Amino acid sequence: MILTCPNCETQYFADESTIGESGRTVKCAACDHSWFVGPEGQAEGEKGPIAGAHEAYREKVRQRRLRASRSAAVMAWLIVGSLFGATLAGGIVFRDRVVEAWPQSAATFKAIGLDVNRFGLEFLETEAERYFDGTTPILEITGQVENTSGRERRAPFVRVLLLDENGAMIGESFAPITPGQIPAGRTASFSTRVENPPFEAFELELQFATEDEASGGPQSVADAGTSDDELQAGVDD
Repeated sequence: MILTCPNCETQYFADESTIGESGRTVKCAACDHSWFVGPEGQAEGEKGPIAGAHEAYREKVRQRRLRASRSAAVMAWLIVGSLFGATLAGGIVFRDRVVEAWPQSAATFKAIGLDVNRFGLEFLETEAERYFDGTTPILEITGQVENTSGRERRAPFVRVLLLDENGAMIGESFAPITPGQIPAGRTASFSTRVENPPFEAFELELQFATEDEASGGPQSVADAGTSDDELQAGVDD
């Protein structure tokens, strides 16, 4: 027969002959609890108040362990959520550096309404002037940029987009920025001449561009055309 300790639920195999016809008292080797076992293997008072109290106690222990397990799981999720939230917040706060290291991420930030300035520069005064060099019409664009990133930046190129009255691009030009290294808080200048600009050019849009983009190399998915590094201006006739 199988004997089960009513105190700790440890089970034992016992020969019925060792119990006898009148039953006997047995002792649990695990917890030292003693109880009387009848000839049929049933503990005396198994269904009585003492056994009921033991069962209630064991149920409380099980419930306590269940609550502790749930609390641990909730705490683990809270910790994971906090770490994820901190990582996400860090990515948002330092998104300019994230985009600088991983340009493709700019599209993601832009999709959720966050502007990104991966170059750390802003346009200041910009002028566009039309004139003739002999008989050749010229469009000259000059301006300044400021390093607002708080650290020295390598100067990118300025991409000048020529737009018609509907905002469609009908031409472009690239201008280098000098000096090539811009200290934090300092300004730099750029200038470009467009010969024979389209007569329909009604508006200019200025963007920052990498050297690869300026030389016609593969352009990044993260276009510089975000509100932090883009400027539109009219074209003087």
